[in-house]
Amino acid sequence: MTKNEEQKLLQESLRRLLVWYASVRRELPWRIAPTPYTVWISEIMLQQTRIEAVIPYYHRFLSELPDVAALAAVPEDRLLKLWEGLGYYSRARNLKKAAQLVMDEYGGELPRQAALLKKLPGIGDYTAGAIASIAYGEPESAVDGNVLRVIMRLTACEDDVLSQKTKTRIAEALRKIYPAGPDAALATEGLMELGETVCVPNGAPRCADCPLAALCLARRDGRCEELPRRSEKKARRVEEKTILLLRCGERYALRQRPKTGLLAGMWELPNLPGRLDEPALREALRAQGLKPGEIRKCGETKHIFTHIEWHMQGYFVDISPESGEYLWKSAAEIAREHAVPTAFQAYLKLLK
Repeated sequence: MTKNEEQKLLQESLRRLLVWYASVRRELPWRIAPTPYTVWISEIMLQQTRIEAVIPYYHRFLSELPDVAALAAVPEDRLLKLWEGLGYYSRARNLKKAAQLVMDEYGGELPRQAALLKKLPGIGDYTAGAIASIAYGEPESAVDGNVLRVIMRLTACEDDVLSQKTKTRIAEALRKIYPAGPDAALATEGLMELGETVCVPNGAPRCADCPLAALCLARRDGRCEELPRRSEKKARRVEEKTILLLRCGERYALRQRPKTGLLAGMWELPNLPGRLDEPALREALRAQGLKPGEIRKCGETKHIFTHIEWHMQGYFVDISPESGEYLWKSAAEIAREHAVPTAFQAYLKLLK
């Protein structure tokens, strides 16, 4: 396909998409009277997280932090507590850093140009395009995995969908034919909607419901389920961990992770590398100067990060006295005051 043919195909596809989207548009909270701030918050929350899961977090977050000024001023512990359960906590920290820059450099208003938005912490090409097009009506595309899948099938493109080069090329091709004004928002949201609800990633795409079916080259050639093509991802590294529910009376131990690296600065349940049996665990605790009493298993679970899997075995361990190495809190205080990563949630539910 020549560049001119691709451009004409994309232009006609966007025209049909706008008509379709007007009739099927879901009323999601961030689509009601969108502002640059609400678009920004919703798009960051929606990274790696399902829409249904985001909605209650979005309402709670906006209720407490309704604007850039409030976000810039919120204490980090409270910010992380509001974010608790969404994971990828660097997103929340970058929100605050960016809000502080917006207060200092832009008078509390997010810039409308995508190039300036991308200079803010945590805002990449996609989020910048979403804010610029949806909130400001700028002719900027927002290309994420859903949009890429739609375009790769539509054009029967065999390029690696995981390649940054592919993403950049598709974004530029869309930018050349993107509308401005209200239609920019509709184009961005329409492409997202199509990829989320019709041209889906898992299972067969719903071509019978697709407004672009008559134009789609992959459908014409019977190749929808083999496109887009993607390079193989590296296998995740598996780490075995022994999770400790250290208990002294009615209080449990927490510790803070290092300021850099995975889950940087988050509060966690104490843990040891490897899968320890009870004798090895008792010896390890004594080596730390602790005096373990009763020890009993409390379940196995696993948690998947982007590149790592934690396989975990948990133990309740009675300790006396409290160790100064840890922060000791009741179960209610932990739930109310501290953001603990989702990886530990299965064990936190056991605290009483």
